[in-house]
Amino acid sequence: MRLTTILIALLGSQLACADTLTVAVASNFKSTAEVIAAKFSAETGHEVRFSSASTGKLYAQIVHGAPFDILLAADSEHPALLQAAGLAAGAGVTYAIGELVLWSGDPSFSGSDCRQALANLGKRKLAIANPETAPYGRAAKEFLTGADLWEQVASQLVYGENIAQALHFAVTGNAVFAVIAKSQAIDPRLPTTGCSWPVPSDQYHPIEQQLVVLSRAADNPVASRFLQFLQSADARDTIRQSGYGVP
Repeated sequence: MRLTTILIALLGSQLACADTLTVAVASNFKSTAEVIAAKFSAETGHEVRFSSASTGKLYAQIVHGAPFDILLAADSEHPALLQAAGLAAGAGVTYAIGELVLWSGDPSFSGSDCRQALANLGKRKLAIANPETAPYGRAAKEFLTGADLWEQVASQLVYGENIAQALHFAVTGNAVFAVIAKSQAIDPRLPTTGCSWPVPSDQYHPIEQQLVVLSRAADNPVASRFLQFLQSADARDTIRQSGYGVP
């Protein structure tokens, strides 16, 4: 009887270590989240699975019953909406501050002033994330509007479903320029030709990225542990190195 009890306890411990966390992550933060999750898994034995899209699309999926445990949003508005709707276990927690960069991989702009080139866009295409569903797209529109460029470039805009697709358009030549996240712009896999220009942070509202634990995971100790890990010094260093500010 005693041996059976021990075996059951060991089996329960093994199952607990194998618990899987399902996380919805804004597309701009996916690669950084995967690095952090690998460290979390190595330390705890818990697996983290990600589903990535624009924050607006992830929000819609959650409202319609998608079985996520945590949302890593690219804004603070959608976590607040989820809390107001009773779909979150608590208030949003800021984990990163995003920044915008104007980027082109076109070799003809090597050594050029990217900002000046944008003012003379002509018939060239500019990619941004969809302002209706993607916080980085909303910030890009705010920058372009404040710089009196929105009306000028409106007919040349190409909208990505999310910030990752906006970058894809520029990399593949479907757009010459893209307004992307700083975390993408410093990716060593990007072409080194072209130009880039950090959009001054006073030209758009801060991109305060918040996470929220969803109601289905309110009593999930793995979700709580992952939240704590995201706030650890190691995770914060990873977030900084990926091109974000931290609160």
